[in-house]
Amino acid sequence: MAGRRARSQLARVLGLGVGVAGAAALAASYYYDDDQHTKLKMVSVTQRQFVRVTAAESLNARPTHPLPTRQLQLKSLGSDSFDVLIIGGGATGAGCALDSVSRGLKTALVEMDDFASGTSSRSTKLIHGGVRYLQKAILGLDFEQYKMVKEALHERANLLDIAPHLSYPLPIMLPVYKWWQLPYYWLGIKMYDLVAGSKCIKSSYAISKARALEVFPMLKKDRLVGAIVYYDGQHNDARMNLSIALTATRLGATIANHTRVIALLKEIDESGQERICGARVKDELTGKELSVRAKCVINATGPFTDTIRKMENQETKEICAPSMGVHITLPDYYSPEQMGLLDPNTSDGRVIFFLPWEGRTIAGTTDTPCSVSHTPSPTEDDIQFILREVKNYLSPDVEVRRGDVLSAWAGIRPLVQDPNKTDTQSIARNHIVHVSDNGLVTVAGGKWTTYRSMALDTMNAAIKACNLTPLHQESQTDGLLLEGAHHWTPTMFIRLVQDFGLESEVAKHLAHTYGDRAFSVAKLASLTGKRWPIVGRRLHSEFPYIDAEVRYACREYATSAIDVIARRLRLAFLNAQAAEEALPTIVSIMAEELKWSEREKKSQLEAAVKYLQQEMGQNVNRASRERIPINLTKSEISEYVKRFNSLDTDKKGYISLNDLRASLKARDQEVPGETLHEILKEIDLNLNGQVEFDEYLQCCTRRPQIRKSVGAMRRI
Repeated sequence: MAGRRARSQLARVLGLGVGVAGAAALAASYYYDDDQHTKLKMVSVTQRQFVRVTAAESLNARPTHPLPTRQLQLKSLGSDSFDVLIIGGGATGAGCALDSVSRGLKTALVEMDDFASGTSSRSTKLIHGGVRYLQKAILGLDFEQYKMVKEALHERANLLDIAPHLSYPLPIMLPVYKWWQLPYYWLGIKMYDLVAGSKCIKSSYAISKARALEVFPMLKKDRLVGAIVYYDGQHNDARMNLSIALTATRLGATIANHTRVIALLKEIDESGQERICGARVKDELTGKELSVRAKCVINATGPFTDTIRKMENQETKEICAPSMGVHITLPDYYSPEQMGLLDPNTSDGRVIFFLPWEGRTIAGTTDTPCSVSHTPSPTEDDIQFILREVKNYLSPDVEVRRGDVLSAWAGIRPLVQDPNKTDTQSIARNHIVHVSDNGLVTVAGGKWTTYRSMALDTMNAAIKACNLTPLHQESQTDGLLLEGAHHWTPTMFIRLVQDFGLESEVAKHLAHTYGDRAFSVAKLASLTGKRWPIVGRRLHSEFPYIDAEVRYACREYATSAIDVIARRLRLAFLNAQAAEEALPTIVSIMAEELKWSEREKKSQLEAAVKYLQQEMGQNVNRASRERIPINLTKSEISEYVKRFNSLDTDKKGYISLNDLRASLKARDQEVPGETLHEILKEIDLNLNGQVEFDEYLQCCTRRPQIRKSVGAMRRI
């Protein structure tokens, strides 16, 4: 109430009327109490009286209690006994936790790093049934492949329903360059719609060459005869993963990130059989160790499946065959805002997706056998492969530049051999669930889209193998709304603009990231000191992320700067350089929230920079620029060094827009700001607002029009 009155007073002072305090002027409007995360309904406008909206207790009722702190979660781990302990906080592990707790089982989950820190945040961002799997099913008369596609299409529809703020339909174009392929692909995609049945998002369709170029103008025109457009889903994978985990803890599950399993606990049961009865875990932040007791332990650790299995028995044969997939992020102008592209015929037979995502374009993925690593890193070969394939289907007018790679990341896909079958030479195409002699339940394989059905199968096996007695024998998660979905609407962002004075772009971002919890985030936003927007200081000028999100992230168990830039915000995946530029502000805010010392702030900053360099492509980007040949004579290079240094007066190592302005001012020259921006844009290869010396030299040896821009800078 006090917060609401304060906003109303602020509205009157600023003369915003219905703007900030608009909800107070409308009978029966809704407002969210941001401290208790509770929906309140105004029943008397004049008396400003509020009552809680009560509803029948159900799993789909919007939780009204605040999230327990991480300290309380750890206390519960050490003092309570659980029916189920899940190891792994990716999509599958979080899905198991939600399935378990919604059935009425006392549930715990531990994750050695952060929720979604592994493969689950490094996906192609698609919620899909698998078009290429359906092709294999039809051509090979493979019923197992067909069932896998059918299951995935059901799960695709369910995910779009239970998290509408985080997921949405995306049209994907399949360009056709041979006439005979048009009916072939059309029939295949129509079969995809047919298998989806009532779960079909939107019907696919064929379009002419002219229409294809109209909706995707970057497409290569030569030999293009038309295109097929079909629909799949897209989502913010890391936020979706976190939402599943948060939904589980809202329902009573105990969850703890940065909590590593260091040993499995065993005991002898009544029959004299050794059984798994929990795990010894270590809080990675404090070093404190805890023993977590549980009737059933589930191993949902993805690429680290065999690590946990060998804790039970060192002689266990490995079943995980890890494969690394690399994606790259490119500027938004590489693709239309609302149309993706699929290339089913790359030079080596792999499928490449080219998709708009979060205001940028992502392309991938590769598929290369690899070793398991906590810090998978993209390679230059994989990046070059993706760029070459991108060039194949984009117009020659679009120069695909290596310097346009804003971020690059690698994810490890945990392909598995099924230990339930005697033939262990073949890789399982779907997920597998295995129960060891000692009762360790392992789930592995599968894909993001089918996380819920994987969790369902796992819990069914666990209940049977460990003699658990759930309140509900059947899974309750089909249709169970996730965190933020309960009262979200497509127009909810308007209320954020009107009630808080946020920028429209920022409000849309908050609504589509946090759903109906966006009001809780907005309450934490600081005043800007401007006429508009009133609140919400951006962390970086190019992105809609604001200071309040960092504070809110700390309440959602973010404990490091990496947690924030990589998973609570997606800045590291969208532009590694921008993430580095925003880091000091992010670390400063987190220090206030988490009471960090100066030493800890420095350590966090260094760790985050290292993460961006190794895992988000900065090192390979830098190495790539250094390898580009500079076709200039020694005297030319010497001249350019002098020109560069004359602009970089404070020896930063790069030229900024301010350097150009300062140089002009010193010479009493005037150049329109728009012209300066155009010059900088031409030679700023990595689009970070700065021109490093290697970029400067590369531009000097490249296209004539770029050399003109460099010449303009020389004159400046």
